[in-house]
Amino acid sequence: MAIYARPENGKNKIRKLKKMAYSLGIDAGGTYTDSILIRNSDGKVISSNKALTTYPDLLEGITKSIDGLDQEKLKLVTMVSVSTTLATNTILEKTGYPVGLILVGNYEIPEDSEIENCTMVQGGHDSHGDEVAALDLSAVENFVLRLKGRVSAFAVSSYFSVRNPEHELQVKALIQELTGLPVVCGHELAQSLGAYERGVTAYLNAQLLPVAESFLKTVVREIERRGLEPRIAMLRCDGSVVSMHEAMRKPIESVFSGPAASLLGASYLSGNETCAVIDVGGTSTDVSLIHKGLPYLSETGAVVGGWQTKVRALRMETSAMGGDSHIWVQGSKINVGPRRVIPLCRAAVLYPSFMSTLKKRWIPDKLKLNEHIQATKFFVRTKQKPVNLTREEEELLALIKDEPLSLKDIYWDKNILPAKKVMDLLIQKRLVQAIGFTPTDALHVLGEYTEWDSEASVIGATLLANFIGTERQDFCLNVKRLFARNMAKDLISFLMEGVDRNEIEKMLEGSFFSRFKVDIPVVLLGGPVRAYVDDLKKLVDSEIIVPEYSEVGNAVGALVGKGTKRVEIIVRTTYSESRYDLRTKGVFVYTPVGRRHFIVRNEALEFAEEFGRKLVLDYMAESGLSPDQVTVSVEKKDIMVHAGDIPLETRFIIEGISNSDVYEKAVSGNKTLSINFDELEGQT
Repeated sequence: MAIYARPENGKNKIRKLKKMAYSLGIDAGGTYTDSILIRNSDGKVISSNKALTTYPDLLEGITKSIDGLDQEKLKLVTMVSVSTTLATNTILEKTGYPVGLILVGNYEIPEDSEIENCTMVQGGHDSHGDEVAALDLSAVENFVLRLKGRVSAFAVSSYFSVRNPEHELQVKALIQELTGLPVVCGHELAQSLGAYERGVTAYLNAQLLPVAESFLKTVVREIERRGLEPRIAMLRCDGSVVSMHEAMRKPIESVFSGPAASLLGASYLSGNETCAVIDVGGTSTDVSLIHKGLPYLSETGAVVGGWQTKVRALRMETSAMGGDSHIWVQGSKINVGPRRVIPLCRAAVLYPSFMSTLKKRWIPDKLKLNEHIQATKFFVRTKQKPVNLTREEEELLALIKDEPLSLKDIYWDKNILPAKKVMDLLIQKRLVQAIGFTPTDALHVLGEYTEWDSEASVIGATLLANFIGTERQDFCLNVKRLFARNMAKDLISFLMEGVDRNEIEKMLEGSFFSRFKVDIPVVLLGGPVRAYVDDLKKLVDSEIIVPEYSEVGNAVGALVGKGTKRVEIIVRTTYSESRYDLRTKGVFVYTPVGRRHFIVRNEALEFAEEFGRKLVLDYMAESGLSPDQVTVSVEKKDIMVHAGDIPLETRFIIEGISNSDVYEKAVSGNKTLSINFDELEGQT
């Protein structure tokens, strides 16, 4: 109990007992759903738990994870913060929902662009926000009506919409009138230049809308079901937290939420304000850096799955290699991923009939091996309801059952196996879940991680080892070394930005008598990461730390972020053509919601700062914070011409930071987090 004292009538001190307050952190979307309770008074971890993430409905996994916490202390939770790898995994695995993208203006689209449903129409503005071409709404209408029944949302990006979003807003209104579907505009997500990248950002955000809505509503329902009424927030990819409403509207900003949580959690658990972090999840391995308590952010925006976005996020190196990555063989080569599968050892526990299916030991033709045709690859239906399937998809799905089957079992009476693309589409639509050999299985065979059924892993390793002509033990050691080398490659590639990964790979392969030197601690997070420490030390010379509670580090990090809002407003002055007699023609203020014209520059500057503050405080109010709970800072930068005496442009960066969060700082040396006791007193 915390004891408070206050004077009364100038003479007596009355001691008052206050209930303890706790915060709940949840990290979901990977292999496991982690939850943790932290006591607000001293930042101590009180209770933690892990449960398997359940696909496609995450509710069961979230419920079981929270059920394993101290239930009495759970009743005293005043804050819930959530992080997730769901958005990242969705993009990496290419399982986002179908979206139509409309580009307004004259764009240069990369030849390797993988955007399927995309059109470019006439319209757009110039750098001053003036229209350069009339918007072709008829072309928009034709495109939208053609895709209406085939997509879940639309995205739109207009040339220089950050200077004038008028065309984006017109397209949005038309689409909503024609379809009623969600529409994401580029200017709503980013204020930096780069029209195509804003389009990509809007496209990915639209893909994630149904995923985010389902996930966040699941969290809210579970919290409400337990009779709790805490403040609920979600961690963004820059390490800050946002309201649930904002998170559902802009799920792309959670694309590195999981890595951001791991970064903050690793720093907190290890007591290091500066460190590199390697977070090994089920789907991917992520490397990032925190310096003096602040995440190291990317200057160009997040890159995920090969997509360059305009999302302000921590800079990180990520690879599609996680504990649940599919290990498959072809020729004499061991391949990893890129998709995650259910490990054989876990499938043996989840599905009663799986061991008998695995023991049939189907041996496919060695010349026909690919990602799906493997002696250790199996498929099982999920509970997802099928919609809009092609005839080939319907036929294949009808053959897949609720218990795992190999392709031979599925196509036992057929002469040919299904096309790889058809199976890929069923997996992408979350209608089918794959099962296969993974790095987790390799650790089970080696006896270094034995949470599940090792017998299934042994059978799988034996089958794969036979295909490439090696012993089972050697095969698993090679998988483990390959995984550790990938961790080292990601770490060095992150720290040596700009160096070709192939060159780093060559150096790692030849590092018999040398190691890379890293001068800051390297913190490892993830379930079985201790198994890789020795192999990693052979490649990297550094202090490698696996802190206590490393297996739930993301859930800890979800509680460390602070509520922030950043708004950028530009004031630009235009002048007459004469270089000898410059006269002001007008002043334009460019805001996230449009532009405004002024005659007097000082009035424009005053409006820009005042309007920016209003946008920040309005946003914070949506998160339940009053103005006195927010510290607003204003950064002002002037761009001058003609020897610096004439202002051309003024850029305002207005940032609001919550000063009422339970945790005032992420880490302060090796001390615990500082606490805002005034807020706790009001909440308990």
